Amino acid sequence: MLDRLLSDVRAGQSRALGVRGEAGIGKTSLLDYLAARATECRVIRAAGVESEMDFAFAGLHQLCAPFLDRLDRLPAPQRDAMSAAFGLRHSDAPDLFLVGLALLSLLSDIAEDEPLICLVDDAQWLDQASAQALAFVSRRLLAESVGLVFATRSESAAEQMTPHLSELHLTGLGDADARALLQGALRSPLDAPVFAEILAEARGNPLALLELPRSRTPTELTFGFAGAGAVPLAGRMEQGFLRQLQPLPAATRRLLLIAAVEPVGDVTVLWQAAQHLGIPPGAAAPAEAAELIELGTRVRFRHPLLRSAVCRAADVRDLREVHGALAHVVTLDPDRRAWHRGQACAGPDENVAGELERSADRAHTRGGFAAAGAFLQRSAELTPEPSRRGARLLAAAQARLHAGEFDATARLLGTCESERPDDLQGARIDLLRAQLAFASSHSSEAAPLLLAAARRLEPLDVALARETYLDAFNAAMFAGRLTRGVGLQEIARAARRAPTPPNPQHSDLLLEGLSALFTDGYAAATPIGHRVLQAFRNQDATRSGTRWLWLASITAADLWDDESWHDLSSRHLTTARETGALSELPLALHSRIVVQLFAGELTTAAHLLEESKAVAEATGGDIAPYGALALAAWQGREDHARALTATAMDEIVFRGEGIGITVAQWTSALLFNGLGRYDDAVTAAQQAAENPQELGAANWGLTELVEAASRSGRRDLAVAALERLSQMTKASNTGWALGVEARSRALVTDGAAAEPLYREAISHLRPTRVKAELARAHLLYGEWLRREGRRIDAREHLRAAHDMFVAFGAGAFSERARRELHATGETARRRVPETEGDLTDQELQIARLAAQRHTNPEIGAQLFLSPRTVEWHLRKVFTKLGVSSRRELVRALPSSVVAARSL
Repeated sequence: MLDRLLSDVRAGQSRALGVRGEAGIGKTSLLDYLAARATECRVIRAAGVESEMDFAFAGLHQLCAPFLDRLDRLPAPQRDAMSAAFGLRHSDAPDLFLVGLALLSLLSDIAEDEPLICLVDDAQWLDQASAQALAFVSRRLLAESVGLVFATRSESAAEQMTPHLSELHLTGLGDADARALLQGALRSPLDAPVFAEILAEARGNPLALLELPRSRTPTELTFGFAGAGAVPLAGRMEQGFLRQLQPLPAATRRLLLIAAVEPVGDVTVLWQAAQHLGIPPGAAAPAEAAELIELGTRVRFRHPLLRSAVCRAADVRDLREVHGALAHVVTLDPDRRAWHRGQACAGPDENVAGELERSADRAHTRGGFAAAGAFLQRSAELTPEPSRRGARLLAAAQARLHAGEFDATARLLGTCESERPDDLQGARIDLLRAQLAFASSHSSEAAPLLLAAARRLEPLDVALARETYLDAFNAAMFAGRLTRGVGLQEIARAARRAPTPPNPQHSDLLLEGLSALFTDGYAAATPIGHRVLQAFRNQDATRSGTRWLWLASITAADLWDDESWHDLSSRHLTTARETGALSELPLALHSRIVVQLFAGELTTAAHLLEESKAVAEATGGDIAPYGALALAAWQGREDHARALTATAMDEIVFRGEGIGITVAQWTSALLFNGLGRYDDAVTAAQQAAENPQELGAANWGLTELVEAASRSGRRDLAVAALERLSQMTKASNTGWALGVEARSRALVTDGAAAEPLYREAISHLRPTRVKAELARAHLLYGEWLRREGRRIDAREHLRAAHDMFVAFGAGAFSERARRELHATGETARRRVPETEGDLTDQELQIARLAAQRHTNPEIGAQLFLSPRTVEWHLRKVFTKLGVSSRRELVRALPSSVVAARSL
């Protein structure tokens, strides 16, 4: 498997592999084998160190340090993210996935010179930030001539690093090989029973076969290992290393302790600390003679278990003295110095606590939330003053939460509560518990906790309380019908009673608007809602970031304000892309997909959906497939839509996202209306419209219900739905709202009185962005004209609807229009979609961006691929389409694909 990986990389492909097995099974030896065989390749190595796990990007720095001069070759957002991660520039915390994309681009650039082999040993001990960046890269490698191999003991670490990739799971040697290895390791013959006992205890583990005999006394080798089976194999090997340490001189053991505690393996630092402690230069000789340690360009222990055995053998006083010596000599890295000083303290020390807090700030700036949490936790432990200790504990809990360390967060919050927090600290503890619930479980459990936290914060921190009310609205909207105990009305009533800050922000106006909506009702809240949207549209995008943009966008959709919906959803997506906020990008993409579908831009929506899949693959996560459901419905792909809905519903319910149920029911109603299956559409639309607090989709469910009920002969149901709809559309008074109301009212109006309503609908909808609604108005008007016997008049509107739906790619609606046209005596041929030469979805996405004159690095940045992989895909595109240049590519692709907008 390793030889095949090497062969593929030399041939221009990229491969990632996980090598998993217990300690001593031979993982490092396999990495050494691969490094030795990798002739004509550049080999770079890194290794996780347990004591290094709290230093953000420490593992990544091992890999990248020799190549930092290449950072200027990366796209600016990637360059800035990696520079911030390594502390080379001051900025806000970089998005971890943007750092991963920068790493992918950097490795690809290095591999342009010669094939690259990256070997990562002891991956279970990588710091969290490095592990996430490397996992990102492992999912996106394809054609860069990069081989990435992780060696890890832990199954959970292997799943994180290589979740969808090949894995080599190492097990013990076979009996014959194990016997031969053990025989070669013995200094003298053993009795057969003892030999067999060692063989059985080792279970084929090569290190155990070598170390167990070496670590035993002559008596034990003569009489066996009584009771050894009760101790795990790794523990027995560590005990064996402990025995090998015992005969060493005290100075040698102390030198080994310095080497074990200093994680970088810097030989110069080792000897400086040794000199500080009065350890003579000759102290290393006994350890080197026993082959316990190797002092070359770096310090290297014979095995990581030996490092842990050295630390385990030391008493607390020795450890503190060694950390103190390292703090004295490590002068160029203030964070490592602070960490060593913190470990050297025997009791509270505000000076050291403050130094650790400053290190936490630097770690936070680099995006190292886990590291910041570790620094702050130790800082709190050394803080003598109770109030300041509580504040630092809270900050540590916040950092652990951002790092996704939910168990550690819960433990720290428990410690915070035991510190007798003041009122503000107690309120912040409540807020963190609520945020922990939202992040770690389901939306339905978070809203009540967020509401309680907001109420408690009101008299203590007004601005934070109001932000927390918005968080509660956000959680409750997602929870929708699945919310537990606390609904939107209760949140709104509480938020309205909250004090107004002296300098209100746009978020304060948004809170006011949502509170009015869920207390005073839609009509009363509409004026302030429009002011909210105008304020957000006028806000400086570079200053506002992405926070609250989803709430503002969904407010625009609920108010039938298509211009604001377009602008805010576009800003949400653009800002998320430009800032590399990949955690925000899936929601922004799915929201934008729905905007494009209402605009009739199904091709663009499909490309955005492919981008969302690329994000999911790159980050290892995703949200429920809201955009995919809506796209399948508009395309009229019944089987695909049914399969998506069946899969999504389980996930949606598990997440506690009631809004997802409404979206699924609305899209089902839309699909069935397109197919002309009105009874099925009624059932789905009724369910979609029964929860109006789930903004946007519930309103659209009402429009589907009016059409489905009127077409299936259930006029009373259609009229009732229209009355609910018109209460909102009249208050909104936008072209979209008035057009949909007129179209819906025409459906329940008898005789000639319906005609001016259809014309009014078309007049209102024509200047809007929601061209799909306009096409449906033409279709319904044409159907009405045909039923009135006015076939020639009907053809004009049915032809307009048919042409629009075909251009959109709305299969079911275009077929419905074609059938109606046929009934008027006019034949409209079924149009076969333009072919793209059997391109895959990803190839089509890349071809479209290339045809729009994007460079390979720009395409790679958008699709989370390296420029070299983009080039590889483009070569395949050129071959399939029979072209040789990007200019020819523009002519070879359908015009609808080339014209599809990036947003």
